[in-house]
Amino acid sequence: MKRDSKLSSVLHVLLHLAHSDRPMTSEQMAGMLGTNPVLVRRVLAGLRERGYISSERGHGGGWTVTCDLARVTLRDIYDAVGAPTVFAMGNRNEHSECLVERVVNASLEGAFAEAEALLVERLGQVSLADLSRDFNGRYDNHLHTRPEHEHD
Repeated sequence: MKRDSKLSSVLHVLLHLAHSDRPMTSEQMAGMLGTNPVLVRRVLAGLRERGYISSERGHGGGWTVTCDLARVTLRDIYDAVGAPTVFAMGNRNEHSECLVERVVNASLEGAFAEAEALLVERLGQVSLADLSRDFNGRYDNHLHTRPEHEHD
């Protein structure tokens, strides 16, 4: 089963936008993600509606970040992309007549709900600014650990 990578993809794009000195087109972002520009625009529309990004048409246009990265959490972005299901696992049959399966379902539903609540809570504790700082630190480290002749 294919994993839903929408949240990861959107966060990837947002960090690129946050560190870009000019707007980026849907085509550029789609190229980074290996997907279709229409899909990129569809996902970004939810972020635009919430005021996290904006877009300008025409020559020199594209998408830009319009929010304060410190005020937007990963939970905010998770919600903006439709709060995708966290787990690929689920019950074999939601409305079973079998008492054994009902017991299994109840146990799994509780565990899944607990785990999802913990994850969503954690997403609310991390801001886009936190990701940006982490990127900046890793980038600086990358620049300083490359051999001298690679800096060109």
